Amino acid sequence: MRMFTRITQAVSVAPQIAPEDVALAAAQGFRTIVNNRPDGESLDQPPGADIEAAAHAAGLAYVAIPIDHTGFNLDQVEAMVSALDHGPVLAFCRSGTRSCNLWALAAAKQGGDPVEIIAAAGEGGYNVAGLLPMLKQLAPR
Repeated sequence: MRMFTRITQAVSVAPQIAPEDVALAAAQGFRTIVNNRPDGESLDQPPGADIEAAAHAAGLAYVAIPIDHTGFNLDQVEAMVSALDHGPVLAFCRSGTRSCNLWALAAAKQGGDPVEIIAAAGEGGYNVAGLLPMLKQLAPR
């Protein structure tokens, strides 16, 4: 059984999921799947279109916000903020790290406290402390 790492009540992250994992996500109450992995990043990953089809078949929304080696930009953060409005969200990438980082940035943009964001990620096993300057910058003043 695939484990999804809960970061908050509304957001969990995971390493690469397969189409057959989507039914489990639906059964666990997720409403949106967010794919943070660019297609073709590795030969062993299923195409995003396959996961999207499985999401739609399970009655879930699907959003692709690919994060590559160039890092994050404001458009990606805004897209994640929008996806979070349709939660609970399961976001995935190769290891879950990019997904957790993007959630942290989006949570700050939504007004979350940077220290609480870092703590929530840490409880899920992800260290986003290096994002503190960006979290502070994104947080409303």
